[in-house]
Amino acid sequence: MCEEPPTPASPSPARCCMPSGGGSGAPRDLPSPPPVGPASDGDGMVELPGGEFLMGAEDAEGFPADGEGPVRAVRVGPFRMDVHAVANARFAEFVADTGYVTDAERLGWSYVFAGFLPGPLRRDSPRPERTPWWCAVSGATWQRPEGPGSSLAERDDHPVVHVSWHDAAAYAAWAGRRLPTEAEWEYAARGGLEQRRYPWGDELNPGGEYRCNIWRGTFPTKNTAADGYRGTAPVDAFAPNGFGLHNMSGNVWEWCADAWSVDAGRADARSAGSVEQVIRGGSYLCHASYCNRYRVAARSANTPDSSSGHTGFRCAQDS
Repeated sequence: MCEEPPTPASPSPARCCMPSGGGSGAPRDLPSPPPVGPASDGDGMVELPGGEFLMGAEDAEGFPADGEGPVRAVRVGPFRMDVHAVANARFAEFVADTGYVTDAERLGWSYVFAGFLPGPLRRDSPRPERTPWWCAVSGATWQRPEGPGSSLAERDDHPVVHVSWHDAAAYAAWAGRRLPTEAEWEYAARGGLEQRRYPWGDELNPGGEYRCNIWRGTFPTKNTAADGYRGTAPVDAFAPNGFGLHNMSGNVWEWCADAWSVDAGRADARSAGSVEQVIRGGSYLCHASYCNRYRVAARSANTPDSSSGHTGFRCAQDS
């Protein structure tokens, strides 16, 4: 464990609004999954029929260098998806049952948005040159999201954050589930709509109604929190999409099974660890002026040991 965070590395263009972590990135052993019986209606998942859909986008607001396009027909089989991201209370059950130690806990630090920190901690924490709104905070973990002195009080139903790809995969194995492929994630996020920009359609705020938790105001200096949240929102906040899934845009980035690639042939690839892993969905820090990646076709990536205060996950399961 590091006593002090190292000088943060600058993010690659693929990483959008997040710097990478400072660990080895080596794969970790996963807990053995428990026996899995027939799915029940009360297990927090929905059954998705699968089929062929149009994946990707060639949106004027998009990022071609991220490999969002070309638009192509992709087929996914039937599968099951968590209704919402894994919440703190559920992750706590996993830790209590297994004694699991997250990458952030092993390394001794994780990234926290500077605006959430008290002055002394903000001044004393290293910052990446290209994304100075992030601070590498000693002692920041999933249980202490803003570092020393913070807690999960009144956030049991918020998404767990400061979890790496390794951590997400470990939880999924314990739960008898897995991380979704990128194609499954996008199919699920679209909610049955074809080539729409968001899970609910093409307008960000249809009829003036807020449908997701993103940065409202001027990034990174002023967040009006007009949608009700400055940081994470409860995992079931906002109306679900057509498949009954909450927060497929905004709130927290979600880890996928796939290794990062800008090759459209990646659609059904899976990886047990790579230089970078795909993340999807955007977060409460995304804003059109900088990180317009809360669109359903948008994508980004980070190293599998990286963690931050705006990255979580949800699980999938074979039908």
